Amino acid sequence: MRQEIWTTIVSEFSDLPDVSTITLITVRLVLAAFLGGILGYERERKARSAGVRTHMLVAVGAALFVLGPLQSGMPIEDMSRVLQGVVQGIGFLGAGAIIVRTAHHQVEGLTTAASIWATAGIGVIVGLGLEATAILSAGIVLVILAVVPYVVPQASPPDTDTLDPPD
Repeated sequence: MRQEIWTTIVSEFSDLPDVSTITLITVRLVLAAFLGGILGYERERKARSAGVRTHMLVAVGAALFVLGPLQSGMPIEDMSRVLQGVVQGIGFLGAGAIIVRTAHHQVEGLTTAASIWATAGIGVIVGLGLEATAILSAGIVLVILAVVPYVVPQASPPDTDTLDPPD
């Protein structure tokens, strides 16, 4: 009976059958966490609502949603349903980062929501094993977040005297 229990336990952990598979999964998850962390650091430095941990979790979670089905043998053609679920879930998370301040006619958090969305995309790409594309994508997103604000002048706030009064 003990042998049967032990065999069952061993078979439950057979999704990592060899060192090569363990290395592959580890590299993908660590890279997803690292790239998400870099993007999250930029947001956290600017005191935004979603920082390092949020971006790391989004990237790792997105990678896991790809890695799991791939490891279990799901055909790549069927992966579109998984990706649709990731995009939809991240849209919900991003919506939580957006704040509408009607009194000031302002919307805040759009860039943070977009960075969460991009981070999920990077996590998916890492999970699929396209590490070089993920690194390039993270670099481009980082330039957009950190450099573009210095290149493109920020719009001045609207003149409140000319706005229509609220109903």
